[in-house]
Amino acid sequence: MTAGKGKGTRGFENLRVYQLSETLADSIWKLAREWDQLAKDTIGRQLIRSADSIGANIAEGAGRGSYQDNRRFVRNARGSLYETRHWLRRAHVRRLMSVEEVRAIKPMLDELGPKLNAYLRSIGPVPESRIDDDTLG
Repeated sequence: MTAGKGKGTRGFENLRVYQLSETLADSIWKLAREWDQLAKDTIGRQLIRSADSIGANIAEGAGRGSYQDNRRFVRNARGSLYETRHWLRRAHVRRLMSVEEVRAIKPMLDELGPKLNAYLRSIGPVPESRIDDDTLG
């Protein structure tokens, strides 16, 4: 699916990259809720904000009027993913996360980066060869 002008009827909610960002953000929310107050107020808040920002940027980009804007917001989402990785590393080093929690979250991070890059590459004008009945409908 390309995004931007004339993208058809499918919304950002149907994008696998967006769905994965939601799963990651919800997992991080559940994790950070269990921390003590100091950890919640410092790393927890930053981690939740950066994780939530991944999906928020995908959504905002999809709602913009041009593919250039959409691409810019997907790049912001990628930056938020990197920030999320940073805060997760801090949480791990500070022993806020168990080995099991790291093992549960790491595959999502490893999958999300390439999916964001693939989505970024897919955004742009729709060449004539890529137009189908859904686009014209």
